[in-house]
Amino acid sequence: MSFADHLIELRTRAFRASIGVVGGVVLGYLASDLILEILRTPIVALAESRNASLNYDSVSGAFELKMTIAMFAGIVLSSPVWLYQAFAFFVPALTRTEKKYTFGFFFSAVPLFLAGCATGFTLFPHIVELLAGFAPAEDSTILSAAYYFDFVMKLVLAVGVAFVLPVFVVLLNFVGVLPGATVVRGWRVVILAIVLFCAIATPAADVMSMFFLAIPMTALFAAAAAIAVLHDRAAMRRTALRADSPASVHA
Repeated sequence: MSFADHLIELRTRAFRASIGVVGGVVLGYLASDLILEILRTPIVALAESRNASLNYDSVSGAFELKMTIAMFAGIVLSSPVWLYQAFAFFVPALTRTEKKYTFGFFFSAVPLFLAGCATGFTLFPHIVELLAGFAPAEDSTILSAAYYFDFVMKLVLAVGVAFVLPVFVVLLNFVGVLPGATVVRGWRVVILAIVLFCAIATPAADVMSMFFLAIPMTALFAAAAAIAVLHDRAAMRRTALRADSPASVHA
C-alpha cells in the first residue's frame, strides 16, 4: 500500500471506531440513570445509620455528571469496536508469528479488561462503605457527586488495568523478550511499581483502596511469573529433545 492508501485506511478505521464510541455513548446516556442508582447504593446504605448524601456543587452539576457517566460507559462499552479497528490497521504489517501473539493478546486482554471493570464495579460499594465507616456515626457524610464518581471510576479502571497487565508479561515472555527468571528476580521492582501505580490510580488519601488494589495485582503478577517460568522450562525441554534427536546426532 502507498502512503496515501495508508492514510485512507487510517481514516476509515478511525471513522468506524468513532461511530462505535458514539454508539456506546448513546447507550451509556440511556443507562446513566441506572448506573447512578448503582453508584448511589453505598450512600443509601450509609444513610441508614447517619446523615449521608451526594452533593452537586453547581447548577449544571447533575447534567455534567450524567454526561461524564455516558462518556465513560460509552468508551468501555465500545472498547471491543475501537480496539479491533486499531488492531485491524496494524495487523497486515505483522508476520505470521507476530499475528498469532497479537491476536492471542487481543482476545485475552479485552475480556480481562472488561472482567476487571466488572469486578471493580462489584467491589466498590464495599470499599466505599468501609472507608466511610471510619467516620463517627454522629458525623454527616456529604460527598461531592463529581469527586465520588471520579473515585469510583478510577477504582474501576485501575482494577480493569490490573487484570490486563499480567498479559503483557506473558506476551513478552512468549516472544522471547522477557525470560521468566528475570520476572522472578525483579519481584521487588514489580511490587514497587504496583504500589506506585495504585497510588496514582486512586486518590492519595485512600490508603485502603491502594491496599485492595495492590494485593490482587501482586497475585496476578505472581501467576504471570509462574506461567513464564513454566513456559521457559518447556522451551528448554523441547530444545534438549531436538538436540538429542537422531536427526541432530546424524547431522
